[in-house]
Amino acid sequence: MTDAPNFDQKGQSVTNQTNIYAEKMVSQPCSASAFPIPQQIPIYPHDFTGREDEIKILLEQFGQGATITGLRGMGGVGKTALALVLADRLKISFPDGQLFLNMQGTSKSTLQPEEAMAHVIRSYLGADAPLPKDLNGICGLYRSVLSGKKAIILLDNAASREQVESLLPPQGCALLVTSRKKFALPGLAEKDLDVLPLEDAKKLLLEICGRIGDHARELAEICGRLPIALRNAASILRERPNLSVADYIKRLGDAKKRLELVDASFSTSYDLLTPELQRLWSLLSVFPADFDLAGAAAIWEVDEMPAEDALGELIRWSLVDFLPDAQGEGGRCRLHDLARDFASSWPNSADLDLAGYRHARYYQEMLWKADNLFLQGDASSSLKQVTIDWKNIEAGQKWASKNKFKNNNIAAICVDFVHSESILYSCLRPTKYIQWLEDALDSVRLLNDKRGEAIIINIMGNCYLDLFEINRSIEYYQKALDVSREIGDKIIEGHSIGNLGSAYCELGDVLLGINHFQKSLDISLETKDIKAQELSYGNLGSAYDHLGDPSISLKYYEQALKVSQEISDKRGEGFHLFNLGHAYFKLGESHKAIKYYEQALNISREIKNFTLEADIQNSLGSAYHLIGEIHKAIKSFDDGLNISREIEYKRGEGISVSNLGRAYLELGETQKGIEYQKQSLKISCEMEDKAGRGKDLVNLGISHMDLGQTKETINYFENALKIFQEIGDKYSEADVLGNLGAVYHDIGQLFVAIECYEQALKICRCTKNKNSEGNILGNISQLFFNLNEFSKSIEYGEKSLKIHLQTGNIKGKGIVLFNMGLSFHKLHQGDKASKLAKEALAIFEQIGSPYADEVRKVLAKWNA
Repeated sequence: MTDAPNFDQKGQSVTNQTNIYAEKMVSQPCSASAFPIPQQIPIYPHDFTGREDEIKILLEQFGQGATITGLRGMGGVGKTALALVLADRLKISFPDGQLFLNMQGTSKSTLQPEEAMAHVIRSYLGADAPLPKDLNGICGLYRSVLSGKKAIILLDNAASREQVESLLPPQGCALLVTSRKKFALPGLAEKDLDVLPLEDAKKLLLEICGRIGDHARELAEICGRLPIALRNAASILRERPNLSVADYIKRLGDAKKRLELVDASFSTSYDLLTPELQRLWSLLSVFPADFDLAGAAAIWEVDEMPAEDALGELIRWSLVDFLPDAQGEGGRCRLHDLARDFASSWPNSADLDLAGYRHARYYQEMLWKADNLFLQGDASSSLKQVTIDWKNIEAGQKWASKNKFKNNNIAAICVDFVHSESILYSCLRPTKYIQWLEDALDSVRLLNDKRGEAIIINIMGNCYLDLFEINRSIEYYQKALDVSREIGDKIIEGHSIGNLGSAYCELGDVLLGINHFQKSLDISLETKDIKAQELSYGNLGSAYDHLGDPSISLKYYEQALKVSQEISDKRGEGFHLFNLGHAYFKLGESHKAIKYYEQALNISREIKNFTLEADIQNSLGSAYHLIGEIHKAIKSFDDGLNISREIEYKRGEGISVSNLGRAYLELGETQKGIEYQKQSLKISCEMEDKAGRGKDLVNLGISHMDLGQTKETINYFENALKIFQEIGDKYSEADVLGNLGAVYHDIGQLFVAIECYEQALKICRCTKNKNSEGNILGNISQLFFNLNEFSKSIEYGEKSLKIHLQTGNIKGKGIVLFNMGLSFHKLHQGDKASKLAKEALAIFEQIGSPYADEVRKVLAKWNA
C-alpha cells in the first residue's frame, strides 16, 4: 500500500511537487560567493561571568551526542547569554552555519514555525528564494537544505513544544533552545538555570563597575543574584558616577526601586498569563520562602488538585521555581525575591490582606500539629516540619502581630501562635519567644480572656527563668497566680505555684521551692490533673537532687515514672528514666545509672525524640567516663554530638564537645581536649547562655589545672565565679569556690584554700546542698592531712562520711573512707587503717571505679 498524497487548494499533489522542487533546488547549489555561510549568532556579552559548571556539563553532553539542548529559566536569569557562549564554543564543530532566531515566546504574536523555517532556508538559498505555499512543503525543504550540513541553530525565547518540534534539524546539525516555559522534546537535554552563585554575582558587578568594591556582596544579595538585575544595577552606578554605592543600596531597600531593575523582564511573562493565573501568582507573594502544594492551596483556598494544576502552569512559565525532593517525587516551590516584589505589586490591598490572613492561619495550625506530634514523642518529625517551614511560620506570626488590632480573628491567631510551647522552646531563643508572648498578651487582653492571660504570663515566666532572670520570672509567676485566683481557676493556680517553686530552687532557696512543689502536687491531686501530678513528682525529685539528697529524689522520680507509665506518656517515661539514671550517677552507682540511661535511650529512639537521645548519650558517656571506660565514653559523646548537629541542637552540641574535651584530656591528648572545650565555650557565648558559659570556664580551668598551669586555672575559675554570682546560681558558686580551694591547696597556699572551702561550706549549708557540703568537708580533711594534722583530718572526714551516708553518695563514701584510712595509718593505727581501706575497696569494686587499683596498691604496700 502506498501513502495517499496530500493536495493543495488547486488539487495538485503536494508531496510529489515538494520532492521535485527540493530535488531541483538541491541539485543546483549556488556558489559560496553568492550565498556565504550563515554566521548570524551574536557575540556573547564581553563581561559574561560564571556558569563554568553548566558550560562544562553541556559541552560534555554535546560530546556524547546530545545535539538538542534546552536552557530554561525565569526572565533575566541569563539563558540567552549562556546560549551565546555555548554557540561560540561549539561553532568550530559546525562549520556549515550558525543560525539565530528570536522566537518571540514572550510576545502575543510568536514567530510561527514556517516563518522560522523560511528564515533558515533563505539563509542558504538567498533572500528571494521561492518557498512552498504549504507547511508540509516548507518542512521538507527545511530538512533538505540542512541535510548533510553541520550547522548549529539557536532558537532564542521559544514559546512552546509545538513551536519548536517541527524545527528539529536532521542528523549532523545541533539545536540550542532558550525558553522561559518548560516543555519536553524528543532527545532534548534540559538545563534549568538558577541565579548566579554569590562569588560569580560579585564578579559580574565588579566587571561592569569596579567602584562597587566592598559593597559587592550586599548589592548582589539585594539583586537576588539575578543576572539582569545585577547588570542593570551595576550599569546605573557606572553611568552615574555622582551616585554613591551606599546611597544606591539604601534606595534599593524600597521594593519599588528594586522592581525598576526587572520590571520589563517580568512584565512580558506576566502579561501572557490568564487573569486568574495572574491573580493566583500575585497571592503567592505572601510566602517569604519556599512552600509546598498544601500551602499554596491554603492561600488560594482551593483543593490540592486545582492548586497543583495552577502551580504547574506557573512553573512552566518559570515564574515559580520547583525544587524536587531527594526521592524525585514531590517537592517545594519558591518565588525569586525580585519575582516576589513584582508579584506583590499587582493585587489590591484587600486581596493581600486575605492572603496574609490565610497564610498566618495555615502556619499557626501547622505549628500546633507539630507541637502535638512533639508531645506524643515524635520530636524528629515535628522538628523537621517546623525547620522546613520556619520562615513561613515566622512571617505568619509577624503578620498576625502587625494586624492584631484589626479584628478578633487575627488577634486570636496571634495568641494561638504562642501555644506550642514544647516545639517553640526548641526553635526560639527565650528573648525572641518573649517578643511573641508580648504580642500575644496584647491580643489576649483585647479578647478579654483572663484565663488565656494567666497562661501566657506563666510562659513568659518560663522564658525569663531560662534566661536566669530569676527575680523577673518570679514576678511573672506571681502575676499569673493572682489572675488565676481572681478567676477561680485551680488548675492554673497549681501550675503557677509549681513554676514559682522552680524559680525559688534556681534562686537557691530549695526548701521554699519544695514547699511550692508540694502545694502544686496537692492541688493537682484535688483537681485530678494527672499530667500536673507527674510534673510535680518530677520537680520534687529534682529539688531533693539539688539539696544533695539523691536517695529521696529517687523516690519522687519513681513516682513520676509510675504516673507516666499509667497514662502512657512515653516522652515523660523517657525523661524520668533519664533522671533516675542521673540520680544513681550522683550517688556514684555508675553501673545502675547506665542501666537506666539505656532504658531511657531505647524510649528516646522509639519515639524519635532526638533531643532527649542526645542528652542521654552525653550522660551515658559521663557514666562510662566515671568507671574508666574512656573509649566507650568517647563513642557516646560522639553519638550525642552527631545527633545534636543533625537536628541543630546547640545546647546538646555544646555539652558533647565539652565532654569530649574532658575525655581526651584523660587520654593525655591535651591540645585536642582543650580545643573541644573552647568550642563549647564559643557555643555558650553564641547562645547567650551565661550558665553554660560559666560551666565551660570551670571545665577549662580544670583542664589547665591538670596541666599544672595554675595562673590560667585561677583566672578561668574566677571568671566563672563572677558569672554564677551575677546570675544567682548559688550551687555552682559553691562548686567553683571548692575548685579554687583545691587549686590553692595544690600550690601550697593552704590558708587561702581553707578560706575558699569555708565560703563554699557556708553557701552549701545555706542552700541545704548536702552532697556538695560532704565533698567540701572531704577536701578540708585532705588539706589537714597535708598539714600533717591527722586527727583533724579524721574529724572532718567523719563529718563528710556522715553526710554521704545520709545522701547515699556511695562514691563519696568510698573516697572519704580511704582518706581516713591514710590518716589512721599515719597515726600508726594499722588495723583501723586497713579496715577502712578495705571498705573503700569494696565500694570501688561494686561501682566499677578506677580508684580500686590505687587502693589495692596501698593495701599491698601495707601488707594488709
